[in-house]
Amino acid sequence: MIKQAIIPLAGLGTRLLPLTSVFAKELLPINGKPGIEYILDECIEAGIKEVIFIISKKKMMIKNYFYNDKFYKKIIAKKKDNRIINEYKKILKYKKMIKFVYQNKPLGTGDAVLKTKKYIKDRFFLMLLPDDLIIKNNCSKSMIKIHNRYKSSVMASMNVDRKTVSRWGIYKLNKKINKNNYLIKGVIEKPSKKKAPSNKAVIGRYILPKNIFSKLIKLKPGNNGEIHITDAIQSLINENYKFVAHNFSGKYLDCGTMNGYIKSSLEISKL
Repeated sequence: MIKQAIIPLAGLGTRLLPLTSVFAKELLPINGKPGIEYILDECIEAGIKEVIFIISKKKMMIKNYFYNDKFYKKIIAKKKDNRIINEYKKILKYKKMIKFVYQNKPLGTGDAVLKTKKYIKDRFFLMLLPDDLIIKNNCSKSMIKIHNRYKSSVMASMNVDRKTVSRWGIYKLNKKINKNNYLIKGVIEKPSKKKAPSNKAVIGRYILPKNIFSKLIKLKPGNNGEIHITDAIQSLINENYKFVAHNFSGKYLDCGTMNGYIKSSLEISKL
C-alpha cells in the first residue's frame, strides 16, 4: 500500500511574481482556499497517512501556516466563531500528518526527492507537484489502484496538442496495456514537435520506487545545474523497472503561471 507522499515546495514561484515576492505560491488562495490544501485533501482521500513537505528557509511561511496555534487559540477564546474553530481543527488534522525537510539550494526536483531518503519506509511512495491541480476525479487514488494492479511505478499522463509538446516532458511509449494505461519506454524533456515520440505529457503525479534514491545519489547536475528526476526514472527503465503512464480522468489545472492561477480559481468556483 502507498502510505507516504512527498511534495516539493522549495521553488521560488517566479512565474507568479509579484505575488510570490512576499508570499509562498502554495498558500495563495484558489477560490478562497490555499492551493496546498487541495493537494493535501487529494492525499487524504487517496489513503495517504504521512506527507513530507520539502521546503527551504525562504519558504518557512508554509511551516508557520500549520504551526500558528497561539494565534488560533487567542482568536477562538475571544470570538467562539464556529467557522474559525473548524478551520483550526482542519489545520490540526493536516499538521499531524506533515513532516518537513529542507532544500536550501535550488538544485532541482531530483535533489528535492533525495532530501526525503531517510523518511521513506515502504517500497513505493507518491510524489505530487503542487503547481498541478487535478479536480473532479482523484488522480492519486486512481494511480494507486493501477500500482496495486500492476505492482509497478505509475506516472500521470495527459494528451496534449502536438503544437505544444515543447512545453512538456513527453512519454516515449512501449505498449498499450488498456484504454488508459501504457508501459513507458522513456521520457523526453520538452522535445520539438518533429522529435516528440507521442503527444502524451507528464503531469505532476508520480508513484516512485524507493530504489530511485540509489540512482539520484549518483546523478550529476544536468541543465541549469539541476538534478532531474526524469534522469533517475530513465535509468530505472533502462534496467527493466516497470513504469506505467496513466491517462487520468480528472480535469487538469496549471496553477504555476499567473494566467493558469486565475483560470484555476474560476474553474474551481464552478464546482
